[in-house]
Amino acid sequence: MTEKIATREAYGQSLAELGETNPSVVVLDADLSCSTKTIHFAKKFPERFFNMGVSEQDMMGTAAGFSLCGKIPFASSFAMFATGRAFEIVRNSIAYPHLNVKICATHAGLTVGEDGASHQALVDVTIMRALPGMTVIVPADGTEVRQIIPKIAEYEGPVYVRLARAASPILFGDDYQFEIGKAKVMREGNDLTFIACGLMVFHCLEAAKILESQGIQCTVINMSTIKPLDTETIKTWAAKTGRVMTVEEHSILGGLGSAVAETLAEEGKTPVHRYGVKDQFGQSGKASDLLEHYKLTPEHIAEEAKTFLK
Repeated sequence: MTEKIATREAYGQSLAELGETNPSVVVLDADLSCSTKTIHFAKKFPERFFNMGVSEQDMMGTAAGFSLCGKIPFASSFAMFATGRAFEIVRNSIAYPHLNVKICATHAGLTVGEDGASHQALVDVTIMRALPGMTVIVPADGTEVRQIIPKIAEYEGPVYVRLARAASPILFGDDYQFEIGKAKVMREGNDLTFIACGLMVFHCLEAAKILESQGIQCTVINMSTIKPLDTETIKTWAAKTGRVMTVEEHSILGGLGSAVAETLAEEGKTPVHRYGVKDQFGQSGKASDLLEHYKLTPEHIAEEAKTFLK
């Protein structure tokens, strides 16, 4: 059985480990520490943990203040609230002055599940990548999260990290090395390039296995950094396969698919198919049922790829 861990759980664990080696790290949460898993840090370093209550805007403003005092603040809430409710403060108090604040938001995408459309952040990447100077990262698994958290603590400037509620398969070994702004080619094929992020990296790998059994060879790229985008890898594999299909647990409007399409539109050579949640809201249901309903399972991805190739 494939080992699984939620990226939010890996975040909580790695944040607590980071606290041991970096005394400048402080953590803020909007009364959701048990859900965002910042509770791990709170238990070990209560003097550096701040529960701001149900006050996301205040949390972001306070994080900005901490950064101006030389601290490295990690601010966490559900993605819907961190990017939606607190947007103006993130824009004006963090992004505009380019402050060193790390916004690590959990419960993103459809796999929030039963919490439904009000809590399912499907445009958070769109919102955050539009902010000048904001780095946007969507980890594919728990191992990648453990690489990302210490890296962004060393990285100067505002960062948005998108994390999930549901457990997902571990894809990388302990030897994996994450680098901000660099994609990872997970497998190679000559017929089609999948570019994915988050949970959809695993689903694309599974879809590629299905297609391989039907004589179609696919490249799968983990584009965990959405901004700055690894345009060199995108252009290289677009030229090799001649077809690119982006897959994301996010709206196809403004997210990973848009970022890739914008890059390749300037080249004017490679057809791009954006696959994800269309112009619609989510709904309440089990995570697995929602992925099936919105056709984001490996089987649906494989069928869509075949249609695209035709």
